[in-house]
Amino acid sequence: MIKYIFFDIDDTLFPTSEFAQLARKNAIRAMIEIGLPFKDSDELYSRLLKTIQKLGSNSDRHFSELLDELKIKKPARFIAAAVAAYHNTKTSILPYPEVPRLLLALREQGYKLYIATNGNAIKQWDKLIRLGIALYFEDVFVSEEIGTEKSKEFFVKVLEALKIKAIECLMIGDKEDKDILPAKEVGMRTILRLGKSAKHVADIEVNDLSNLLDIIKKL
Repeated sequence: MIKYIFFDIDDTLFPTSEFAQLARKNAIRAMIEIGLPFKDSDELYSRLLKTIQKLGSNSDRHFSELLDELKIKKPARFIAAAVAAYHNTKTSILPYPEVPRLLLALREQGYKLYIATNGNAIKQWDKLIRLGIALYFEDVFVSEEIGTEKSKEFFVKVLEALKIKAIECLMIGDKEDKDILPAKEVGMRTILRLGKSAKHVADIEVNDLSNLLDIIKKL
């Protein structure tokens, strides 16, 4: 019987990819508007994506590294403009439409809800607070604090910390390699939120979470 439900955040509870694209394009636009001597915003966006791929999505040096590559001698104002535009975009983020009502219903049904996510703890908490859903969760487990990215070891540590059994747990995420496979390795049930190609390793695959309560009852 499922008692504990773990959620990933990005592209599971809110459309992170859409937000990230919008925020980065706004940042590029802000740098150009304040005087960056490059007018091709699409080219700059492509170069920014390559920088992000090189440094990793959790780096805080994306804009400074891009400006170094462009040989900008006094980058401070451009970085400030980019960061401001990026963070201003955060005011527009919203969870997927079904998520707030779903989380409330799960809590009312007696399920204990948790977050299991990779990344920087402050950034992930920032998302949950801005989305208005932080208080639905009993606890938040972030790879930075656990000491390892999501893997079998990650989930073992989480289960030990909570003193609960894997068979009573459900993990919901959008990535098979990070959310589904390691959770299955420790014995959790799994649901994959589709959006990318799937190898059909999750117990159940869904396009959205609107029918999650009925699905859990069947598990």
